Amino acid sequence: MEPKVNYIVVGAFVLLLGATVLGAVLWLGKTDYRGVYDRYYVYTRESVAGLSVDSTVKYRGVDVGRVKEVILNPENSEEVRITLDIVGGTPIKTDTQAVLVTQGLTGLVTLNLTGGTREGPPLAPVPGQMYPVITSVPSLFGRLDGALAKLLSEQGLSNLVANVNGLAQNASLVLDEENRAQFRQILKDLGEVTKVLASRSGQVDRGAQHAAEAAERMARLTEHLGTQLPALLDRMGKSATAVQQMTAEVARTSREVGEMVGASKPGVEQFSRQTLADAGLLVSELRQLTATMNRVAQQVERQPNVLVLGRPGQSKGPGE
Repeated sequence: MEPKVNYIVVGAFVLLLGATVLGAVLWLGKTDYRGVYDRYYVYTRESVAGLSVDSTVKYRGVDVGRVKEVILNPENSEEVRITLDIVGGTPIKTDTQAVLVTQGLTGLVTLNLTGGTREGPPLAPVPGQMYPVITSVPSLFGRLDGALAKLLSEQGLSNLVANVNGLAQNASLVLDEENRAQFRQILKDLGEVTKVLASRSGQVDRGAQHAAEAAERMARLTEHLGTQLPALLDRMGKSATAVQQMTAEVARTSREVGEMVGASKPGVEQFSRQTLADAGLLVSELRQLTATMNRVAQQVERQPNVLVLGRPGQSKGPGE
């Protein structure tokens, strides 16, 4: 007998399997293999041409998410609201900024996140906002477009024309007839100087050759000094050492003389007190002796017989 097949069980199994696969697909479409996404808003006033859903979002060049939605801001039609799905855990700070970047010549646009210091607080939604809002900054092309628009505006063109007119007037004032005549004279003088230099090119060449020779001699002299300088410095060092030693010897001799003078000071004082006094008395006696000898010599010169007969007695006066 053939086994009976329960088609109800088979159908229920197929339906359960299909629901499971569909749920898995929907879940994978909502999440990512890297984890759950955090959602952010970015508002910008510049064109988002080239930016589409699922465009890459980079943070310092690293892929961190994708663009979920690009629509006009329902509350302000002058702005574009970009919805971002950023991988959970990405450090989005209050000072993080979003900028649109065009990828080369393809025209594709990615959204780059820049800034975000380590000390900055994490970005959180403010009251009344569904998701946190990342501040946007103008892209390079946006800044250029704004500068050109400002330059080509009516006020910008008027300022440009006024500046050009002022420049033309200043040029006309500078290049008046007198200045043009002076300029022509300068050109004429330059032409004459050029002719003189051309006529004396030989002298100029010789002067350049002499300068080259002088430079070469200077180089040789420098090289010679470089080779002799160490020996000279060595000799100077030795001379300084000898002078230092001589200074030390002089200082030692001065100390010894001082010590010797200090040691002989009592004897000198004693000589000054006693010997000098005796010497003074001796000199005085010698002076007296010298005076006596002078008188004797004078008397002998007047009466030579005194040496034999002696001094004559004094003659007696009358009545003695």
